[in-house]
Amino acid sequence: MQYVIGVILLIIATIIIGLILRKRIYDTVDRLESWKLDIMNRNIASQLAQIKTLNLSGETQKKFNMWKERWEHIVTKELADVEEYLFDAEEAADKYRLPRAKKTLQKIDQTLQSVEADIEEMLSELDRLLEAEKESRKEIESIEPQIKELRHRLHTKRHHFGKADLMFEQSLNQLQEEIEKYYQFVETGDYSEAKQLVDQLKEKLKDFTSFMDEFPEILKTCEDLLPSQLDELQNGIHEMKNDGYHVDQFGFEEEIQSYKQRLQDCVTSLEDGKISDVKVIITEIEERIQEMYDLLEKEAIARNYLEAHFPKYEDALQELSATFAHTKAEIEELRQTYYLDDQDMERYLLLEQSMNQLKSELDQMSNQLANKDISHTELRSELESSFRQLDELKQQHDDFTNQIHNLRKDELEAKEQLTNMREQLKDVKRQMRKSNIPGVPSFIWSMIEDAVKQNKQVIELLNKQPLDMTEVQHALTESKSTVENVVEQTNLMIEQAYLTEQVIQYANRYRSQNPLLAAKLSESERLFRNYEYELALEEASQAIEEIEPGALKRIEAFYNENVIH
Repeated sequence: MQYVIGVILLIIATIIIGLILRKRIYDTVDRLESWKLDIMNRNIASQLAQIKTLNLSGETQKKFNMWKERWEHIVTKELADVEEYLFDAEEAADKYRLPRAKKTLQKIDQTLQSVEADIEEMLSELDRLLEAEKESRKEIESIEPQIKELRHRLHTKRHHFGKADLMFEQSLNQLQEEIEKYYQFVETGDYSEAKQLVDQLKEKLKDFTSFMDEFPEILKTCEDLLPSQLDELQNGIHEMKNDGYHVDQFGFEEEIQSYKQRLQDCVTSLEDGKISDVKVIITEIEERIQEMYDLLEKEAIARNYLEAHFPKYEDALQELSATFAHTKAEIEELRQTYYLDDQDMERYLLLEQSMNQLKSELDQMSNQLANKDISHTELRSELESSFRQLDELKQQHDDFTNQIHNLRKDELEAKEQLTNMREQLKDVKRQMRKSNIPGVPSFIWSMIEDAVKQNKQVIELLNKQPLDMTEVQHALTESKSTVENVVEQTNLMIEQAYLTEQVIQYANRYRSQNPLLAAKLSESERLFRNYEYELALEEASQAIEEIEPGALKRIEAFYNENVIH
């Protein structure tokens, strides 16, 4: 029984699904039918008839016939086929042949989409053609008055164009021929060709108008303005030569003649309509003229500079030369007393070489000023460089003389340091006598003997002729280091001895109670008597720290507070 019910439910469900799918087919049929009717009801023929406002010949006639045939084919063939396909799809749905109906509907949809695309393309081409005719007509109506105005300007101001007036006249005639050609295209219905021609004509007219506007000024520049500027520049150069300026080496006069010839060639080029190349040449010449003026101005300024500063340089070099001569005599005198090392002598010889070089360059510069072999601008650069070299040489000379003068000062300072070190050794010996220690370790006496020997070596070097301060300084440094070490070791020894005594005295309070402590203190006292203060302090400190930790720090603090301070 349950099986029967299930079968019945399945049949009912199948029928319902079939009805739903068939309903969808019917809905699609209705939609496509409406789409087809919409296309048929459109007034496409009337829209295409707008082309009849143009000349129906040539390209226009060809397109109109093509669009008319295409529309008639759509109405009589493709939309009629769609009607039959819709009937077939509906019949298939009635018989529940749903896949076949769906396939037929897809074919109808594709057909209608293709029809829509064709219609849109036809109308778009029609709009473009009508718009092209409208725009080109407006453009040509605007272009004709412009050409007329340009021709009028050429006739009334022909003298502004020189011999190029015929070239301009021919160009205007060619533009007028382009307009006539436009009307021919319109007569034959070739509106696309007419539109393309108008676009090209518009660009040509724009370029021609710009050319015609620029031409008079450019021609005037080539014929009058720049030649006048070159003449003025040439006259200025002649005046400067007469006034003694060194301007021949610039070669400006030959360059000016070359530019004049190029300007004459430019006038010929303008008559042939070659304006772009001429504009480049004009810019080049204008920039070069400015560069020439700038160079001539620099030359004038340089001459004024030389007239004002060359005598100053001669005086400054002569003054330094006299100073150097004094230094040279001083060096000869110092070499009798002091030894000058190779580095000092090398610096002195370089100074002498630099001085001689500046003198030679001064003589050369004087000859160039008189013989006009070089421009004042270059001479100014050389003079400025010579001033810098002179300043550097002055500084090097001052540094050298200061170093040489320091030899005597270094000698006196070395003797003073030697006296101080000898006093330090005396103070050390005095300090050891007053300290009441059992004795002085042998290494201290050895250090003192070394310090005394080194001091004697310094004295010997100071008495040597010629005096070599480099050797003196080296020996003095070693002696100073030894003396400082003696002072440091002596102070440390006395401090260790004093602390040992203090620790032993402090530890004696525990001596009778602790035999081990007593033994270590006895060892410390033995080392103390043998001048081994460091070991004695170490032994006593270890003994008291074992009994009373921290005692050594308190003893050292007491020592620092009451003895050192």
